[in-house]
Amino acid sequence: MDSKPQYIEVAVPIPVFNTFTYKIDNNLTDIVSVGKRVLVPFGQRIITGYILGPSKKETRKNIKLILDILDDKPLFPDSMLPFLRWIADYYIYPIGEVIKHALPGGLNIYDSALLRITEKGRLVLLNNSITPIENIILNQLEKAPFSCKDLEKKLNINVPRFLISKIEKHGWIIKKRVIKGGTTKPKFERYIKLAENQSATNEGSSRTKKSATREKIIDVLKIRGSLSVKELKETVSFAPATVKSMEKDGDVIIFKKSIYRDPFGEKIQDDIHFELTDEQNKVVSTVLDFYGKGYAAFLLAGVTGSGKTEVYMRLAEEILKNSLSVLILVPEIALISQTEQRFRARFKNKIALLHSGLTPGEKYDQWLRIINGDVKIVIGARSAIFAPFTNLGLIIVDEEHDTSYKQNGSLNYNARDLAIVRAKLNNCIALLGSATPSIQSYYNTTTNKYFKTTLTKRVEQRQLPEIIIVDLRNNKDVKGAKRFISQKLYNEMEKTLEHGKQVLLFLNQRGFASHPVCAACGEPLKCRDCSITLTLHNKENVYKCHYCGFSSPATAHCSVCGSKSIKLLGMGTEKVEAAVKALFPKAKVARMDHDTTIRKGSIFKILKGLKNRTTDILIGTQMVAKGHDFPHITLVGIICADTSLNFPDFRAGERTFQLIAQVAGRAGRGNTSGKVILQTYNPDHFSILTASNQDYDTFYKQEIEFRKMLNYPPFSRMIQLKISGKDKNKTRQHAFYIGKACNELEKKEPFKKQMEVLGPIESPVYMIAKKYRWQILLKGLSVKSLNQFIKQLLFKNRSKFDAKDVKIIIDVDPFFMM
Repeated sequence: MDSKPQYIEVAVPIPVFNTFTYKIDNNLTDIVSVGKRVLVPFGQRIITGYILGPSKKETRKNIKLILDILDDKPLFPDSMLPFLRWIADYYIYPIGEVIKHALPGGLNIYDSALLRITEKGRLVLLNNSITPIENIILNQLEKAPFSCKDLEKKLNINVPRFLISKIEKHGWIIKKRVIKGGTTKPKFERYIKLAENQSATNEGSSRTKKSATREKIIDVLKIRGSLSVKELKETVSFAPATVKSMEKDGDVIIFKKSIYRDPFGEKIQDDIHFELTDEQNKVVSTVLDFYGKGYAAFLLAGVTGSGKTEVYMRLAEEILKNSLSVLILVPEIALISQTEQRFRARFKNKIALLHSGLTPGEKYDQWLRIINGDVKIVIGARSAIFAPFTNLGLIIVDEEHDTSYKQNGSLNYNARDLAIVRAKLNNCIALLGSATPSIQSYYNTTTNKYFKTTLTKRVEQRQLPEIIIVDLRNNKDVKGAKRFISQKLYNEMEKTLEHGKQVLLFLNQRGFASHPVCAACGEPLKCRDCSITLTLHNKENVYKCHYCGFSSPATAHCSVCGSKSIKLLGMGTEKVEAAVKALFPKAKVARMDHDTTIRKGSIFKILKGLKNRTTDILIGTQMVAKGHDFPHITLVGIICADTSLNFPDFRAGERTFQLIAQVAGRAGRGNTSGKVILQTYNPDHFSILTASNQDYDTFYKQEIEFRKMLNYPPFSRMIQLKISGKDKNKTRQHAFYIGKACNELEKKEPFKKQMEVLGPIESPVYMIAKKYRWQILLKGLSVKSLNQFIKQLLFKNRSKFDAKDVKIIIDVDPFFMM
């Protein structure tokens, strides 16, 4: 901030849509700047806030002082503020919560009220002159202080707040506020260096006789200057114990030094500068023609294996020459490793990573490297869109069609869409790349919102794989593994392995049996807390819910009739893995799904097995379909292409086409041509047929007509209201109450004939984690009118819609309708 303001605007990370004005103490005015965290009083609490700039409010009555400024440097530049404010407005989400979401986790400090028993409380406990519930509470507080929330968890009961207030008024307990949080901080290590008197001692000079260990430590430090105690221990075994006494004697100085937590995997590989094809050269020159002319958005529609990554790197090289930064988004952590290796080979240490697989400390260190200007390229998953760059020149979104860019939670942003917004606000170039572009992005090229560029051929004149459709309806009488591994697929796998090549098998369902059913009464085994069937996970010997994480032993009985006889219907990657190992006992088999990649480094290990050819057959879910380059995979088997076709979602056909085309594109990326065996129960479905022909244009023409006819995006915009609560009747009533208000508002100006209200209806998965779920879908011609509709509906009538036990989440541009 240019001047030294007396009053500042602060956003707080709690669900309130206002920002707040605070006064600055004179001794802090010199260090105030946008993007720093402040500790502020808020009501009866003390919480972290974020400085947004000088306050523009004219009222200066009863303004509270900030308590402290928590950062030496801003955590985000002031140039990012318009972007963060845009997100808050568009997604109808509090600005303080947006900033909290953008920053590395574990930074915020807050206070918590702890309940402590008093001497008076102990006396009434001894006299036993209180109610049973009061007795339970005081007994627990005598052991240790608790917050109300933790007390409820410990006792496993609901503790009414009026009862806590009553006990407090009696003087049996007191509330004491304590500061918590701020767990993510710089990491320090103990370092050691010679004291001045030792540094001045020459090799030939006489010095007091020392032990052999001390002599060795001094010699090492003379050569190295300073090093960590951990490093010293590798050279001198007993160093940690010895250096303490050496410090007392004044021989060495021990000090703390901030160290960088490196999240990268292997060492930097040698760079390979591929010669660009004519098509690649054309794309690079077309994009660079717009450099320096402000904002421009491009869609790069390039078939699988056409060299999109090399195009990205050439563009990045040019942008870096002009001292600007590059942000690269990829949809999955599994892809980051591959992209990171390629980019590090060329750009060395100019790269930072941002994704959820990093520890909070690693993410914090990467964040500081970006803030300090130590790196020029950031590679990351969707949260990397918040990278704190000040001088962006290019934003790349690889596999732009992927649904992983959509955050599903409370702040339901789409990182691909935010990339376009951030490029506009930074007057830079946005490049969206995909072999199977989203309908929305491709439509934007027809309306001149985006420029279209294409790569129609694979590099080195490699051919697209041959795709053979197998009708699984012909396998209905086959038993065992050959029911889902058809004879055609088996034969091709056998040939491929005989030639020393690799096989990829794809099934977008993890676990062993996805539909266990009671053999006695026919009831499926359902989750205790969700309206969803459990999945058997053989390796862990448990049934699991893939929504809430509930699990029960594989020996569980039917909850309806008590029968032990359970039929294991349906299949997942575990069942395919077991079948493949039985059919090909000599093959080395690996599985890549959520269960096998949950540990840090596990994805890298699996991919390394493919690269080093210690894996013959890889079985995986959708994470294997996305952008990986496995040159020795010549056969892809799609176990069942129909799993995504049956979802109650207008995008089901689009997702099916994309998954099939993407996973098929993993075959034949080396010197040997590829083949795909596509197994399906719907061989005549247009998504299956067009994907098997790699014919995006025909698919798009048919799909866009379907969308136009039903007025679905991109011909309309949508907002979904997700309503959930623990009480079934209250949730239903609240959903209908909001639905009625929607219908009434829909008839008024300016929304009349501009809006369509669908619902309320029960969600397809009507209960998750003991919460009942309803939804209302709003359709309109513009997101601006929808946005105004929601704000008028919920904020002007806030008191009517606030319900203690029912939660409303606003999802702008929803992707997941379940």
